[in-house]
Amino acid sequence: MRHCDAFEIRAVVDSHSAGLDAGMVLDGVANGIPIVTDLAAALALAGVRADTFIYGMAPANGLFRPEDRQALLEAMASGLNLVSGMREFLGDDAEFAAVAQRQQVWIRDVRRPAALKDLRLFDGSIARANCLRIAVLGTDGAIGKRTTATLLVKALQDHGIHAVLVNTGQTGLIQGGRFGIPLDAIPSQFCSGAVEGAVVEAFESQHPAVIVIEGQGALSHPAYLSSAFILRGSQPQAVILQHAPARRNLSDFPFVAMPTPTSEIRLIEAFAPTRVIGLTINHEGMDDAELTAAIALYEAELAIPVTDAVSRPASRLVTMVLRAFPELSGQRRGVA
Repeated sequence: MRHCDAFEIRAVVDSHSAGLDAGMVLDGVANGIPIVTDLAAALALAGVRADTFIYGMAPANGLFRPEDRQALLEAMASGLNLVSGMREFLGDDAEFAAVAQRQQVWIRDVRRPAALKDLRLFDGSIARANCLRIAVLGTDGAIGKRTTATLLVKALQDHGIHAVLVNTGQTGLIQGGRFGIPLDAIPSQFCSGAVEGAVVEAFESQHPAVIVIEGQGALSHPAYLSSAFILRGSQPQAVILQHAPARRNLSDFPFVAMPTPTSEIRLIEAFAPTRVIGLTINHEGMDDAELTAAIALYEAELAIPVTDAVSRPASRLVTMVLRAFPELSGQRRGVA
């Protein structure tokens, strides 16, 4: 809803929030994208001519429920292409392949990794990416790392600093991310090499001053370990950490307590030769006064800049980076 280069979103199917505006649900600011109960309601909207159905769910097991399959088959029967970020590949399913052929629509399984022959081991080529590399990591999964990374890149670009985003998850790729890989779908032996390759490709194609790498999971997470590969493969000089102060337990693992920013920062800086230059807040479950207090508290406790990328001015993200790397000020390009 917030950022999509690949598609123009016309409607959202979500029976729990039907009748509302998608922007109001996300940020309290209307964006004119209606939320409806089901696909039939979406297709019946006046002026909506859609050609693609994006499956936007992300269950931990990566598998479709029977009702999901039915909804997707109905979408194809209505002449819609399918985009899915699940681990279960629709293109390999005989029923879906047959319907796609009959309806003359296509299926894109975003999480499908490259063929084994095209996977790469880490080879040290990251040394060629001669620019500042910032990884946006977090204290949990589904905590806003991709959103913060996207907003950080835009803020730097608006400030005249050439920045590029490297996506490591399916949602960023669905949104139209030019550089990136579905990291958690790649065999572990090749993960750091895949990250390295994506970062090097971004550098050699664009020659930016800054490459921002989207994080996955958390380094401390007992199940989602992709942060380790991101740190090893991209070898960032800096990390921005995303945290949700009101979240008491890990999102998919309610029996595991959330780590603190302090403990996560210590772990990151012990694991890799990098430094955490700022903390960004996910304000879920917090009102504005609580968010303001949390920002002040963490700045005092951690002695680094703290902000909320979504609800606070984008300039604070730029200041966070320039405070750590003032030399970037001399690499500004003209801004129209």
